[in-house]
Amino acid sequence: MGTDDRTSIIDLTIAYCWALDERDWESLRNVFLEDASAELGAGTEQGVEAIIRRVSGVLTPLDASQHFVSNHQVTIDGDRASCRCYLQAQHVRKAATGGRNYLIAGRYEDELLRTSVGWRIAHRRLVMTWREGNPAVVHGDR
Repeated sequence: MGTDDRTSIIDLTIAYCWALDERDWESLRNVFLEDASAELGAGTEQGVEAIIRRVSGVLTPLDASQHFVSNHQVTIDGDRASCRCYLQAQHVRKAATGGRNYLIAGRYEDELLRTSVGWRIAHRRLVMTWREGNPAVVHGDR
């Protein structure tokens, strides 16, 4: 496994977090394959357009979010790779009924492909291990 490949893959998981927190939806096209899939809670999103619709729909109403990833484990096999990493994400919506904060923690499990423009996520699975706070922040009255 090349250090450059490992670093590029970890950087991709970090780029995802920055895109979400900066509401830079277009940059997600540099994270996922065009036909990528993602399990981000309820159901599976198919294609980068659907992934963008899903995350932007949840995060746009928020006042702020902050996503952290760590403890990356990367396995590379030629032009394919897998990566898993821990995540914590804080979500804030001041107008939410029942409290303004919602924190989730778990891990991302990614399958990646090397492309002519670098590594891209082909499939992302969010596995939540715990939650704290008010789920209405992300699921409530919008």
